[in-house]
Amino acid sequence: MMKKLSVLLMCVFLVSALFTACSSSSSDSKPITYNMGANPKTLDPQLNNAVEAGSVIVHCFEGLTRKDQNGQIQPGIAKEWKMNEDGTKFTFYLRDAKWSDGKPVTAHDFVYAWRRAVDPNTGAEYAYQLWYVKNGQAITEGKMSPEELGVKAVDDKTLEVELEAPCSYFLQLTAFPTLFPVRKDIIEKYGEGWANNPDTYITNGPMVLAEYSLNDKIVLKKSDTYWNKDAIKAKELVFTMIDDPASELSAFEAGEIDFADAVPAEEIPRLKEEGKVTIKPSLGTYFFCLNVEKPPLNDVRVRKALALAIDRQYIIDNAAKNFALPAYAWVPPGMPDAKEGSDFRKVGGNYISEDYQKNVEEARKLLAEAGYPDGKGFPELTLLYNSEGGHKAIAEAVQEMWKKNLGINIKLDSQEWAVFQETRTQGNYEIARHGWLGDYVDPMTMLDMWHSKSGQNDARWKNSEYDRLIELAKRSGDQKERMEAMHKAEEILMKEMPIIPVYYYTDVYLINPKIKGFYYDPLGFKVFLYATKE
Repeated sequence: MMKKLSVLLMCVFLVSALFTACSSSSSDSKPITYNMGANPKTLDPQLNNAVEAGSVIVHCFEGLTRKDQNGQIQPGIAKEWKMNEDGTKFTFYLRDAKWSDGKPVTAHDFVYAWRRAVDPNTGAEYAYQLWYVKNGQAITEGKMSPEELGVKAVDDKTLEVELEAPCSYFLQLTAFPTLFPVRKDIIEKYGEGWANNPDTYITNGPMVLAEYSLNDKIVLKKSDTYWNKDAIKAKELVFTMIDDPASELSAFEAGEIDFADAVPAEEIPRLKEEGKVTIKPSLGTYFFCLNVEKPPLNDVRVRKALALAIDRQYIIDNAAKNFALPAYAWVPPGMPDAKEGSDFRKVGGNYISEDYQKNVEEARKLLAEAGYPDGKGFPELTLLYNSEGGHKAIAEAVQEMWKKNLGINIKLDSQEWAVFQETRTQGNYEIARHGWLGDYVDPMTMLDMWHSKSGQNDARWKNSEYDRLIELAKRSGDQKERMEAMHKAEEILMKEMPIIPVYYYTDVYLINPKIKGFYYDPLGFKVFLYATKE
């Protein structure tokens, strides 16, 4: 009897221990839920140009290099590399890494992805990120074949890259989604639909796509094949698609999501006072894009008048309510200049006066010179914005400023995010809301998008001297010469005004205090790879 009782007690103990272990494992595996807003246009690394989808991609893929928990560049799929003396040639040595279907990641996968990005038939808006690689720009312009790109697989584990000129931030670029590897066999077999199906979204990074429900959620789970899986803390991430800020806030306060970064503007002061909101500076600028092919926006005097008639501080305080900094130039603070420790924005200064009344007077003069005194005869233009987020309030404030200060009527229109992106890219607009977050920490990340050949140049603006300066800055290995060229380029941009900077971004978000190890990337990506939820 005693023996039977001992056995029974032992069984109870084992069951209890097993239950405790399972409970602990479950606790360690609590999903982290981040609201990404609208359904992404694409999760294809080469085709995406939105930061929200980019946050999904950086969890699923890995480039030659990667960022650690502190945002520092570390070896990724490349375990090591060497550079020649003049900085124009890199040789990357790949580690034994695997795709999520178990196949090895090879140098050929990078060659295919990079050639695909610059191929004009692909239509990648970020193709210019590979213009640093030899022949990249010529290929994008259709002057050369993608096979002539300066990237070569010496063997399965060795990749050679030849640059047009030394590039001090090239290793930062190799950690950016456009330069991530993709699988040729998958894309050729499944076409564009490969990136929205868990069965065909074959990835090489820390997470895999487990579920994709259109306009609902994306579920990522920890990969069993990732080479550095033991360093990854997150086991399941859920990216929800609540596109209404008020609903997003309600979901956060109800505990349904752990992270919200489209906080209703009117709620930010309260949440800040309650200590619930986090505000981080971002390397980016909120602005309006002017289609210079559409009259009267083809007149620089009109563009300048529109830019000068905006009260940036009023928008920040009363429409956006995001504690941002007013933008009186294009490149945001936080980008380095030639002298160590110096800031490009501080060196360059402002191109728009902080004296708003003075600006309004100048705007009225310019509009009159353009043939529209007090707005008379000015055609009714449309300002287009995406319906998600707080862009409506900003658009309404600008509409009122232009009416009051210039006497012109502007219509407002909105579109769902994916449609809006396509409309703006195709140039089917007159004035459009826009925003840009840097892709690496150098002023070039803000300036080369306005090169006449850039796929991001939605303003359709062209200036040969601007192009020359950008190309000079990209070729030069001399930091002083580079920075001087970029300052001159920004001056041209602000004189021509194809864009209207409004404010320098801050990222305002709410995060569950139970989440530890979250990394905020100043370039806009939200990274939960090393995060846990208590």
